[in-house]
Amino acid sequence: MIRSTPFRPPELSRDVIVIVGGYGSGKSEVAVNLAAWMVTLGRPVTIADLDIVNPYFRSREAAERLGELGVKSLIPPGELRQAELPVIIPEIKSSIQAYPGRLILDVGGDDAGATVLRSLGDAFTAGRYDMLLVLNAYRPFTSDLAGSLKMLADIERASGLKFTGLISNSHLIDETTEETILHGLDLAMQVGERTGLPINFLSGQAEVLATVARGRITCPVLPIDRQLLKPWERRRPVSNG
Repeated sequence: MIRSTPFRPPELSRDVIVIVGGYGSGKSEVAVNLAAWMVTLGRPVTIADLDIVNPYFRSREAAERLGELGVKSLIPPGELRQAELPVIIPEIKSSIQAYPGRLILDVGGDDAGATVLRSLGDAFTAGRYDMLLVLNAYRPFTSDLAGSLKMLADIERASGLKFTGLISNSHLIDETTEETILHGLDLAMQVGERTGLPINFLSGQAEVLATVARGRITCPVLPIDRQLLKPWERRRPVSNG
């Protein structure tokens, strides 16, 4: 799932990693690919689906594939797996409090989705978790510095937690180019300068990253292979043969 790259890999030292972003930012895709990469480092990795906003792009949709790689998924059991209402299993809270490995929380978009974190607030220990804002410069509410800062503040207020870093994940799906990625990185750098938050890593489609000169990206990089598709994209054409 994760390909080799000439760039530095993500640098994350804390055991609990909370991935949050605006609606359509690509945060679930980032969370899935991050889990797939982290499991190659030799420690147990679990991903918990806390996305109560988007029924199409949720990390639970990649649970089977991640399981083949050795990543455990915390998702609602049985028919609740496809529920569009909030379903938070008790194991998620206990895993935040004590887990012998890395735990990635995929949290729903915008401040509405981030409210789920407030219900788990007492499980978080300061200094033991990272909460990372996924920034996509091609989404309406994070297309500029002012909008990105507002999104950051709104999510912090809704979740009751503070961000510790940023993920630059600007893309236009199949229309993504080198300049798409670099424009998003420039915005993330502006947000970082204003807030003091580091850019923990940049994420982008592996094929596009391969066209970017190494010197143009100085932060760590997570190459992404797209795993989460809309239901109609999963349908394969019927062969006539």
